[in-house]
Amino acid sequence: MGRGFRELKVWQLAKDLAVRVYSLTNSGPFARDFGLRDQMRRAAVSVASNIAEGDERDTNRDAVRFLYIAKGSLAEITTQIIIAQEIGYLTQAECDDAMTRCENLGKMLGALIKSRMPHNPP
Repeated sequence: MGRGFRELKVWQLAKDLAVRVYSLTNSGPFARDFGLRDQMRRAAVSVASNIAEGDERDTNRDAVRFLYIAKGSLAEITTQIIIAQEIGYLTQAECDDAMTRCENLGKMLGALIKSRMPHNPP
């Protein structure tokens, strides 16, 4: 039996991003900022979850809808990372690493969306 979405590199990177976000938000001032911490965690988990749900859909049209939701959640987490760095919750190095992960994930999501986009006959 295949592993489905777990074999997708984009899902693996999204899952790793979520784990990294949990790690970054587990201590220091983040541990006490329940609002930003929880929002970042939800957005990060949403990226991987929507990739998985999209991959399990029966049609490419449905899959693409969930991949776009994942892309939106990725934009949320990108914004939240920038805010966290600017208010001193993340170091520049932590921010740079997280932003690189988000940028790579965004490119991969865009390519996956393009490849799964239903084509309308002329």
